[in-house]
Amino acid sequence: MGLSDLIADGMDATAATELLLNVVWTIVGATLVYFMQAGFAMCEAGFTRAKNTGNILMKNMMDSAMGHKFQTGEYRANPVEPAWICPADYDYEIIELGDCKMEYLRPSGVFTGRVILQLHGGGYIGPMKNTYRDFAMQYSRRSLGGDVLTVDYRVAPRFPFPAALGDAVAAYGWLLEERHYAAEKIIVAGDSAGGGLALALVLYLRDHGLPMPGGMVLMSPWTDLTCSGESHTYNFERDPQFGGTRENMLYNSPYIGNADPKNPYISPAFGTYEGFPPVLLQVGSEEVLLSDTLTVAGKLKRAHRKVRLSVYDGMFHVFQMAMRLIPESREAWDEVSRFLEIIYGIEQKREGRPVRVVKSGRRRKRKTGKMRERQG
Repeated sequence: MGLSDLIADGMDATAATELLLNVVWTIVGATLVYFMQAGFAMCEAGFTRAKNTGNILMKNMMDSAMGHKFQTGEYRANPVEPAWICPADYDYEIIELGDCKMEYLRPSGVFTGRVILQLHGGGYIGPMKNTYRDFAMQYSRRSLGGDVLTVDYRVAPRFPFPAALGDAVAAYGWLLEERHYAAEKIIVAGDSAGGGLALALVLYLRDHGLPMPGGMVLMSPWTDLTCSGESHTYNFERDPQFGGTRENMLYNSPYIGNADPKNPYISPAFGTYEGFPPVLLQVGSEEVLLSDTLTVAGKLKRAHRKVRLSVYDGMFHVFQMAMRLIPESREAWDEVSRFLEIIYGIEQKREGRPVRVVKSGRRRKRKTGKMRERQG
């Protein structure tokens, strides 16, 4: 998979180059070596797929000094990135809303009425990044021309809870009141901390009698800031990103401030899920945050809500950032496409041309009749 494939997915050349070189946030360095290592492993082990190579490489990186800065959030809180260039067939607008900014991406000259409200990850300490602008392109194209509003919400330690939730609620209200989207055409999406914030937002909407969105897409959501899930134990040595240490951004989060970490608006794992819209949950089997997803999925099922849970074997936290570079990420994004099509009621025509039966003579008429009998 090369730059041309990434550019075809909606990324400009600069962003695509950045994706290939930025090991920390796109996992690309690890995945490129993954393929090389996998090739050697296949030769050595009789063409056995070296599934854990990417995780091993990730863990080796996390054991370095650079990994420590990543785990603690030092890199995430102060990202240094080139300017993101919007594709020519899209309109890109930065909107100031109260104390936060939002990025509004729309296909030029197209309005479908569909919109994805994206809440980015980053442990509640990191601002918007180019990765999520690339995610926005994915969401737009996979919803066949939907708009995407990404909220650059306020983050800790300067702005602890409930700042991020307040910004998310304001952004949702902006879509309803200022741009007049129908609530059922809004899908709330988020990964990691953004996934937890997405759940907190919908809990808030339900609790306050506000219109509910049409669905949710959640990737490795961080739903329990007490970090008390069982996977924090059984995946402690397996998670290549946050395992092996408790000196990382998951523990003692500054976002909590003086609030109770079991508040469902902080830790949605402690919430209830009656009245929720359909939810797609994706998570990697190696994550210490696996329990965060499983707990919410279980509560949704017990509340008799529509939920699809996909645990991707051998995968790490938010592996979807690899985009098209590894098969699991491609499969996950394709699953997102199918979910969006179902929620939005999008019917795509199958590829290929219809066969036209031409009646031109008695003999052909008989043959056509026999064919129809066999198909009936």
